Amino acid sequence: MELKEVLQVMEQLAPLSLAESWDNVGLLLEPSKSRFVKSILLTNDLTDAVMEEAEAMSCDLIISYHPPLFRPIKRLVQKDWKQRLAIRALEAGIAIFSPHTSWDSVKGGVNDWLVGGLGSGQVSVLSQALVGPSHSHKMEFTVKSSEELNAITNELKACDRGSSLHYVCRPDSSEIHVSVTCSDSALTPSVQTLLRHNAPSQSLSILKLEKPPLLGHGQGRLSVLDEPISVESAIQKMKSHLGLRHLRLALGSGRTLESSVCAAAVCAGSGASVLNGVKADLYVTGEMSHHEVLDAVANGTSVILSDHSNSERGFLSVFKERLSVRLPDSVAVVVSRADKDPLQVV
Repeated sequence: MELKEVLQVMEQLAPLSLAESWDNVGLLLEPSKSRFVKSILLTNDLTDAVMEEAEAMSCDLIISYHPPLFRPIKRLVQKDWKQRLAIRALEAGIAIFSPHTSWDSVKGGVNDWLVGGLGSGQVSVLSQALVGPSHSHKMEFTVKSSEELNAITNELKACDRGSSLHYVCRPDSSEIHVSVTCSDSALTPSVQTLLRHNAPSQSLSILKLEKPPLLGHGQGRLSVLDEPISVESAIQKMKSHLGLRHLRLALGSGRTLESSVCAAAVCAGSGASVLNGVKADLYVTGEMSHHEVLDAVANGTSVILSDHSNSERGFLSVFKERLSVRLPDSVAVVVSRADKDPLQVV
């Protein structure tokens, strides 16, 4: 199967458009010599141990949940461990793809898997994903003639650097009403263009366009449980779900292990920015800072921390099944055995 075909399947499972704007997702490394993908290795993090595993199995594609290349780099040298891994992958002809926050956001993704460990409930998204065109503003104005409209149209197209502009014209007896949508970067030069023309400058109005929510997709989840559970039961459920012997717990002010959990908010990875201010009996995430935990406790919310990647890694097995059924039998999908959280309880 060609790499581009695998990437098309990945896009169907979790569109990269769902990723956060700050993230670095998608195909991060593509070898110069294309080859058919016969084996795929799934990992939460790309480490030396995981790379050795990939090389040993003659892997063609590594899907690393966390992007091993995140910040811009100016050189590829041996001093930096991530750059060493990129060089090894290139030399071995291994492609690298990272989905990261697209997996967090997508309906049925990492956060839905994480909150499912507490049992069934009415689940809602904490930070809603938005969807819509790249156009962010609508300008409405009038012109006196079709000749004036054609002249302005050509000038506006130049302002938006070749991207399409959308026009809705409503002619009447004396003038033409025009509606134009444009990108954020094109707004200022577009307005400057219109102000140079008499009729548009006198009638111009600008509206800010909001993207509609993409229901079921976004960061974090809140579950109002069908059957309330105790904090102690929540701990045991999450240990089983995550495959861990230990978790860290901070009891909310006035709470005990027997206290009831009716609503739980979760966010895979480092979830404080998403969970902050959410009203729930329990937060479940990978990591929070000391002061973020203190804030939650003071508000009566208990906190369960698993360490960062432990809140994500279990989803790899779920994704393996979803990916495998969409690929031909000739493509083997394997979950890394070398991948693990760098922290352990000692």
